[in-house]
Amino acid sequence: MIDIIQKVHGTISPSEAVLDHGEVRLVDCMPRLCPEDQTCEFAVVQSARVSYGDGTKTVNEDRGLIRYLLRHMHTTPFEMMEFKFHCKMPIFVARQWIRTRTANVNEMSGRYSILPNEFYIPTPDGVRKQSTRNKQCSDGQIDDETDSASFVSKLEEICANAYSEYEKALEAGVGREQARMLLPQNLYTDWFWKIDAHNLLHFLKLRCDAHAQYEIRVYAEAMLKLVTPLMPYTIEAWNDYDPYRGAVKYSRLENEKLKECIAKLKGIEELDFKIPLNSGNKREDEEWMIKLDRLN
Repeated sequence: MIDIIQKVHGTISPSEAVLDHGEVRLVDCMPRLCPEDQTCEFAVVQSARVSYGDGTKTVNEDRGLIRYLLRHMHTTPFEMMEFKFHCKMPIFVARQWIRTRTANVNEMSGRYSILPNEFYIPTPDGVRKQSTRNKQCSDGQIDDETDSASFVSKLEEICANAYSEYEKALEAGVGREQARMLLPQNLYTDWFWKIDAHNLLHFLKLRCDAHAQYEIRVYAEAMLKLVTPLMPYTIEAWNDYDPYRGAVKYSRLENEKLKECIAKLKGIEELDFKIPLNSGNKREDEEWMIKLDRLN
């Protein structure tokens, strides 16, 4: 398998197929000019150490710095990494996606182009029922298989008829900018989407979350898979520290209750324990001991 960095920096763009006709393709990244054996994270540590001159330190020191920056929400250095994607998705996914406004986007236009005859059609077992607890989302597979198959069949029929009417309108001389109004929102569109690593992580934490709509979550997961080899320490730290991933954050009130719970569990009024974190990073281990002192 060709290394993903060579793919991005060469002529082959790594990509992931999504849904029935969709795709996420990583077409470019910045920085390109990294020292040998360095990933895009070179730009992060270079930016963070700008006051100390050029060059990087050992791999372990770079990893520790990246973890420190992300742990303490020093986000500016992560803006030095950028990724450009070519994405193909249903229009309704694009409209949800574009709510993340911290990116540069250029989308295919139905004013200039004849839109392709491609629609997202879920499988019958992918038809979900409306959640009774959350008005904005679905919740599990619909109960009746007949209803699922009927929905899919009707959707296919509507899409085929709509595109036929779209073609007829174009042939009759109706402008493309108005003829497109005949098409439903599960029609595929595509765009170029460029974003820095800091804002990409914000997008991914929301869209990779289990509560995100499935049809956008699979795109976020594809993007995460493509960028991970280019910023492995950043993704490692993000998975460790972000509450949407593997971390849990406590409020001041929750922290006080946590101390009470620990005291009751041990059957004593004051605790005195020193359990090392063994994170592999001295600074991170020291911060853990400070947190333990606050719980004592």
